[in-house]
Amino acid sequence: MVPQLNLREKAQTVGVVLAPQDIMTTSRWSKEQLKLAFHLYCQLPFGRLHSRNPEIIQLAKLIGRTPGAVAMKLVNFASLDPAITSTGRAGLGNAGSLDKEVWAEFHAGWEKLALECSQLNVQLRKEKGAEAVVELDVTEQEGLQDFTGETKRVVTEQRIKQHFFRRAVLSSYRGRCCISGLSDARLLMASHIVPWSNDKENRLNPSNGLCLSPIHDKAFDRGLITISGDYEVMLSEQLKQNDDAFVAQIFLPLEGRRIELPERFIPSIAFLSRHRNEIFIDAAGQ
Repeated sequence: MVPQLNLREKAQTVGVVLAPQDIMTTSRWSKEQLKLAFHLYCQLPFGRLHSRNPEIIQLAKLIGRTPGAVAMKLVNFASLDPAITSTGRAGLGNAGSLDKEVWAEFHAGWEKLALECSQLNVQLRKEKGAEAVVELDVTEQEGLQDFTGETKRVVTEQRIKQHFFRRAVLSSYRGRCCISGLSDARLLMASHIVPWSNDKENRLNPSNGLCLSPIHDKAFDRGLITISGDYEVMLSEQLKQNDDAFVAQIFLPLEGRRIELPERFIPSIAFLSRHRNEIFIDAAGQ
């Protein structure tokens, strides 16, 4: 018989440090708090779901929870993630019905909820007297001062959505290009499998993303390469017949190579099939 672990023992197996108040607390999580927690879960590597993480500490302050309680909740979400559990890792296994509801709601409407969580974050900061900042990196903030009014709002919202998608994809792939292994974040792209313009409902779905270097992103976007249902790289005939020395060195050895799969949000087989049928040059007959 497999021994049953108590809450503290389960937490320790996944690196969550619990204080007594984390175990004894009886206050229920609101749906808004859970949305913010899941929003953060999507953007952090699995190995950083612990109470010492500055982003977890910051969220805990905003929602009036302890960092340990927030870390526990993130690991609860991990117990719902098939990409995590299929590898033998597990969350705490204490996800409740509202946790599952938030999980399902996000998967049914990534774009709406990513923006809603950003707005909730700003609202909570204002209520607590903190600076209500839009969480974008420096490059994403550049140029916003050049816009005003409705145009600025639209541009800001677009960048918020792109920021969420990039963080979710890069963290899932542990900050490494899934084809080349490149690990410099400045040189990585969160690439859409089904293009942004072709599927509004899945624009921000991390399972519609691949972490790629710029050159592999461009080749994938132009249909020169694709990914099979077995997650292996496929090269177009145009690319294989190209006599450029750089192409021969960089691309030809990739044929049949299996990509490095992410920790979470494994690329959707359906999205990969659409890319092969709609974008890949050989299938499209271009």
